[in-house]
This record gives sequence, C-alpha cells and structure tokens, in this order.
Amino acid sequence: MQFITFRLFDSVPAGVIDRWKKELAIIPDLDKNHPCATELYRRLAAYEDTGRGACFLRQPPVTETVQKALLFFDGQRYRLLEWSIMPNHVHVLLATMTGHPVPQILHSWKSFTAKECNKILARRGTFWMEDYFDRFIRTEQHFAYARNYIRNNPVKAGLCQAPEQWRWSSAYGTRTSRPLADRMSALHVTAS
Repeated sequence: MQFITFRLFDSVPAGVIDRWKKELAIIPDLDKNHPCATELYRRLAAYEDTGRGACFLRQPPVTETVQKALLFFDGQRYRLLEWSIMPNHVHVLLATMTGHPVPQILHSWKSFTAKECNKILARRGTFWMEDYFDRFIRTEQHFAYARNYIRNNPVKAGLCQAPEQWRWSSAYGTRTSRPLADRMSALHVTAS
C-alpha cells in the first residue's frame, strides 16, 4: 500500500520548492523518512492547502474527469482505498497489483487527465507537476494516519465541515466504487 500526492503544475512554484530544498539541505536520493524530507513534505502540504495556483480542480467537469480516471482501473490494476481531490492536488491511498507499479499508474492517470482536462478548459500546456510524493504504508498505525489525513484534508483546508461532505473523495458515500470495508477486506487490512 502507498500514500500518494500529485499536484497541478502551479500549486507550489518551483522557486519555493528550490528555496526550501536549499534551506533544508535536501540532496538527491535523500531517504523519504529523513527529518529534512519530512519537513519538506510538511511545508508542501501546508502551502498547497492554501489553494494557490489556477486550482483547475475546483471546476466540477475537471474534478469529475480526474475522479473517474482514479476509479477506472480500481480492482484491476490497484485497489483504491481512499482518495481526495483538492483544488490543486490529489491524495490517494492504494494497494498496487502485480505488474502495475506506481510510476505506471501515475503516468496513466496524469497523461489521460491532462489531455482531457486541457480540452475541458480549452487550454494547452502542462497540467500536472512532473514529480509526485509517494510513501509506502508500513504499519497499521501508518495506514490509519494516511487514511485520516486524506479524509480530513478538505476539512483542514476549509472546503467543508465534515469529510463525508466533500463530493470529490472516498469519504463521500455515494461516489465510492464499493464500501471501504469491502476494499480493506480484500487486502486483509483492519482499520483502527
């Protein structure tokens, strides 16, 4: 299982990221669990939750396109456990299936949705930031943390008052492909 975040191209300016990397002395191939890498991710998350950039994902036709893409291969290439589509970024908790690594899944999502969303917006150019954040889920506690983070991100960002009110997430009951208990039981994971 992995926790993944990918962002719109302008959600966090490259200059801001570069400045933070210098401040934190981030080097290539730094372990994602290193305190400096954790701090960089914390800063990115706080910045993106302020809703900066074009926030194309605020537009329902665009958001619907992204959500349908996430759900399209659920159960075939991966098990989608949780997701939340924010105005300028997307959080996903998934378990990959044999033969479908995360980079391949992300490429599929980003390539398809970039083309379709650019059509909807009548624009051209980069849609998603090239890089993405991913972290393996190592323990049941880590799973619970990631799940709660994803479900509560719209609340934390002031987009709704309760997770189940956010239409563009797994917490919104009518939008899921199957209940969370079913998704988790298929993986033999217990919630805490």
